[in-house]
Amino acid sequence: MSDDFNMSMRKFLKQVGVTSQQAIEEAMRNAGDTNGKSYKAKVVLTVDGLDLEHVVTGTITGQS
Repeated sequence: MSDDFNMSMRKFLKQVGVTSQQAIEEAMRNAGDTNGKSYKAKVVLTVDGLDLEHVVTGTITGQS
């Protein structure tokens, strides 16, 4: 793969990671007491023009 592709991919994934973490942290703050609670999370990645739908699921544990 080309350097341009790799750089654009890394930039996109960094943006996804940083903005997603910020959104989750804000939602946790707004939720109040999340101690001992678990939240199911799901990310659905689609790419226009490509036949791609990638789903990632997991669990996020509340703050203590």
